[in-house]
Amino acid sequence: MERTYQEVIDTISNARRFGRQPGVEVTAHMLSVLAQRGMDGYCRIPFIHVAGTNGKGSVCAFLNSILTEAGLRVGVFTSPHLIAFEERIAANGQRIAREDVQRLGNLLLGMDFDLCPTMFDYCLVMALLYFAEQSCDVMILETGLGGRLDSTNAVGTPAVSVITKIGLDHMAVLGDSLTQIAREKAGIIKEGTALVLETQEENVLSVFLEEAKRHKLSHVHVVSREEIEKMRAAELPLQGTYQWENAAAAVAAAKIFCQQQYGKALQEQVLSAGISKTVWPGRMEQLSTHPFLLVDGAHNGHGVHALYESLTNLYPGEKFHFVMAVMADKDYENMIGELLPLAMDFATYTPESERALQGRLLAECIRSRGVAVTEVESVREIFARLKEGEKTICFGSLYFIGEVCAYHAAESGMNR
Repeated sequence: MERTYQEVIDTISNARRFGRQPGVEVTAHMLSVLAQRGMDGYCRIPFIHVAGTNGKGSVCAFLNSILTEAGLRVGVFTSPHLIAFEERIAANGQRIAREDVQRLGNLLLGMDFDLCPTMFDYCLVMALLYFAEQSCDVMILETGLGGRLDSTNAVGTPAVSVITKIGLDHMAVLGDSLTQIAREKAGIIKEGTALVLETQEENVLSVFLEEAKRHKLSHVHVVSREEIEKMRAAELPLQGTYQWENAAAAVAAAKIFCQQQYGKALQEQVLSAGISKTVWPGRMEQLSTHPFLLVDGAHNGHGVHALYESLTNLYPGEKFHFVMAVMADKDYENMIGELLPLAMDFATYTPESERALQGRLLAECIRSRGVAVTEVESVREIFARLKEGEKTICFGSLYFIGEVCAYHAAESGMNR
């Protein structure tokens, strides 16, 4: 039976978030079945693998823009999406078309894989098939969760692996210490790949360097302070002080990839043009100036600390109205504490997710800290509360940020 586009999306979206088998095993099996049918064209495309706690998506966005500027046909797989499913898969500067989602979705859902793929498995395999169809020169794959057992780790040996900042998140799955989480992320390090690392705490860096040595990597690049300062002097289109290092990591990875694959260095004008054209919605994105509204997908302690640093750097001495919505498994008490010094007040919201923390419970937690807080029932109410001359920051779950961005786009007539 041929499914409509919406039926494909609904079926894939209703697949389990986590399966009984690790994603790496499920995807490996799916790819094996496809290979038996001659559908393994993605194997001939080199790829860059990006893992980490925060900054993965930004690094992917910078890499995509730089390599596109260099004249390459680039496929990008990221997650989650903010508004539309098609955001997860893009090739040659364009999101996958709904017609292609429907066609490839029907193909995959009609196959007997003899197991139960999750939504993420379906999305990744769809992306790989699409990138092969689009004759991409390079694929950029963002891990979903962790690295060692992540579905993306079944694709093969990356030309370059990038590991961004490591923080405490998804501890129930990845471990309750930075070193345990680092070991899971280090699972993308494989013999034959080059490795780019953002700056890390010393014990975390040691984990990665030990793993690189174990796999006999010949090229390990740790982003330097000088590289970060160079980005600081550039005109970055993405706000947030943390984006300097993300841009530096992307530049390093792009340089290594092009030297490795084509035997030539990237020109400075290509790098600067690629950086300047980077777009990554929902991350320190200012949606409105009058009145001021900024959204940021800071959904864990490390991300909220970066948000705090960015706000104090960009708007020294100012206070903000914060609107917060998070998943129930996040360390929301520490997230609140991080931003208390900058808060005029808070509002809370329950995002559309079965994993969401109820806004009422979040408000009670904030109220116990002696801060004024209001519960809002709709995104529309958030926009109605905006005040001229004051700054409002929406942060937390990307599901929430997606709802805010979608409402703003609909109200302003924008096509995001």
